[in-house]
Amino acid sequence: MAFAPLDPVLHNQLRLAIVSLLVGVDSADFNFLLDKTGATRGNLSVQITKLKDAGYVAVKKTFKDNYPNTRCSLSPKGLKAFESYVQAIKDYFVPAEG
Repeated sequence: MAFAPLDPVLHNQLRLAIVSLLVGVDSADFNFLLDKTGATRGNLSVQITKLKDAGYVAVKKTFKDNYPNTRCSLSPKGLKAFESYVQAIKDYFVPAEG
């Protein structure tokens, strides 16, 4: 049995956490992701940009009560990548036959 390669975009703890959180919601704002991941603002921003550049996350910047508000949502490509990543990880835990 050959192991599937793990998606290098998702094989990062913070990016995987962001995508995992976005799977369960329509969208999430920056502060929600900041709170749930425990990341620093700078690191979270960098990782969201990497996910956006990969086409996994859509980012919408607006203003809410005169403050910048960044909302993220998982794209169809991101959902497919996440599902493939989860399956690939599961395959690592299947006992070898023989």
